Amino acid sequence: MTTSQPSDLTSVIGSNLPFLRRYARALTGSQEKGDNYAAATLEAILSDFDGFDRSISPKVALFKVFQTIWNSTGGALSDGDSGLAAKAQKHLSRLTRDTREALLLHTIEEMDFVEVGEVLNTTPEEAKELVDIAYSEMAKSVSGKIMIIEDEAIIAMDLESIVGDMGHMVTGIAKTETEALKLFGEEQPDLILSDIQLADLSSGIDAVNKILGENASIPVIFITAFPERLLTGESPEPAFLIAKPYTEEQVRSAVSQAMFFSSTETLQV
Repeated sequence: MTTSQPSDLTSVIGSNLPFLRRYARALTGSQEKGDNYAAATLEAILSDFDGFDRSISPKVALFKVFQTIWNSTGGALSDGDSGLAAKAQKHLSRLTRDTREALLLHTIEEMDFVEVGEVLNTTPEEAKELVDIAYSEMAKSVSGKIMIIEDEAIIAMDLESIVGDMGHMVTGIAKTETEALKLFGEEQPDLILSDIQLADLSSGIDAVNKILGENASIPVIFITAFPERLLTGESPEPAFLIAKPYTEEQVRSAVSQAMFFSSTETLQV
């Protein structure tokens, strides 16, 4: 695709910005850190339009600029982190370079290996190898207990099967906000997988916010058919968000990434 005018460039960047913000938050485990990287990406493009590669798709070009900044700053690794966050960063530092990025780009952002290679400045073959390495390394990560909030039985069973095959234990499945709060009271999970709209018209977001009110260190992955509604930048947003219909790869990737981080900000909408 060719973009000739700054106004056109602003338009194509704007339509892809929510996905960049999602990617950045998944990498950092934090809305604040992720959005800072996204903002730095926009500033870099505005200061040098030629840095935006018009010979490739706008989304890939945008992510490519982000990746340059991400690499130049050392990524999410920070000497300023402490406590549980520091432990998570220490874990991340042991992973092969670019593997998490390749996995997220291929699964959550649904880029093919050619596009992943463009973003990471490598070949499609090397991009595929990075994804394979990521799965292998993350399979060795600590297993944990996962709580599922989902009102559709088939989806709930599918999610239970996926995370079970990954070596995690499911504490239970809740179909409503009330059931979710009760289930959480019986056994505290290490991670929550939650739909947003539940069976009795209650909200998975409300359930999660109440749970995180006193347990803010539990990471959460939201699953929704309308992810764009949660990627507006107008309010706190989840660090981990996947869209319906999802793939097994997307769930496995998001769960693996989330388990590396000790906290997810609550979502108020």
